[in-house]
Amino acid sequence: MADATPTEGHGDFRLDRRLVRHRYGRAAASSDGADPLIREIARRMDERLDYIRIAPARVLDLGCGTGPDLPRLGERFPEAQLIAADFALPMLARARARRAAAAQGSLLRRLLGGTGKPLPAVAADACALPFARGSMGMVWSNLMLTALDEPLPALKEIHRVLEVGGMLMFSTLGPDTLRELRAALPAAAGERVHRFIDMHDIGDALVKAGFADPVMDMEMVTLTYADIDGLLADLRATGSTNASTARPRGLAGRAGWAAARAAYERLRRDGRLPATFEVIQGHAWKAAPKTTDDGRAIIRFQPRPGSPGAA
Repeated sequence: MADATPTEGHGDFRLDRRLVRHRYGRAAASSDGADPLIREIARRMDERLDYIRIAPARVLDLGCGTGPDLPRLGERFPEAQLIAADFALPMLARARARRAAAAQGSLLRRLLGGTGKPLPAVAADACALPFARGSMGMVWSNLMLTALDEPLPALKEIHRVLEVGGMLMFSTLGPDTLRELRAALPAAAGERVHRFIDMHDIGDALVKAGFADPVMDMEMVTLTYADIDGLLADLRATGSTNASTARPRGLAGRAGWAAARAAYERLRRDGRLPATFEVIQGHAWKAAPKTTDDGRAIIRFQPRPGSPGAA
């Protein structure tokens, strides 16, 4: 997940950025193997590219984590230079170690993006990306937006670093994510489950950031667990626990925790407990600008057919 500087948040929802960074950094050693949903979303994002014509020279994996999507991107775009970026240094260290191990085996060409150049791994703040304007042909962002309480600053930065005609391919989670857990936990002391931003608000932010032709869809994905402890273990292992600045501390003692377990147990079907995730996927393009940075209109002249200089 990529970092962001403090913002006003989305409504009354604000995240503790230092805590988010700490938890994702700590999760670097445990997230691989505990992220079946993230891997499935990556597969579905890749399938969407089957129907999109794009041949980027550079692809930025923003919020790369430990780098599991990089081989997939290398296979998809063998001539592109891949660039990995994350705000958690332990995640980047893990991605580098993954690359080094692969360099001794059959994954070398894929991790090098087919160019023979080393894979850059960059510590990056999503709201202040250390890349030049128009330097990327595509930005791939698998669930990075879930670590932000306000997506617009990051989307503006992504738009800035994309070249005209470049594309953002992204996924995030919507408000119905973990609805069973949210309902089971006592709400009297405050919001105990991370809040997620609605698809329509994401769409509005894309347009405000300058993107053209955003396309998004949503689907519900349900994972099942033998018990609530398995779900909580996966959330902790991937750093995906509540980091809201208004989160309550503790769970009202043993009685509160016992009540939460009992409430969740009532949802058991066929011996398993459900965990719903509202998965949002989308892509959007950077069109030619209509105004300059200082707000002046850009007027483009096209020669008339048959006139000198016309194609």
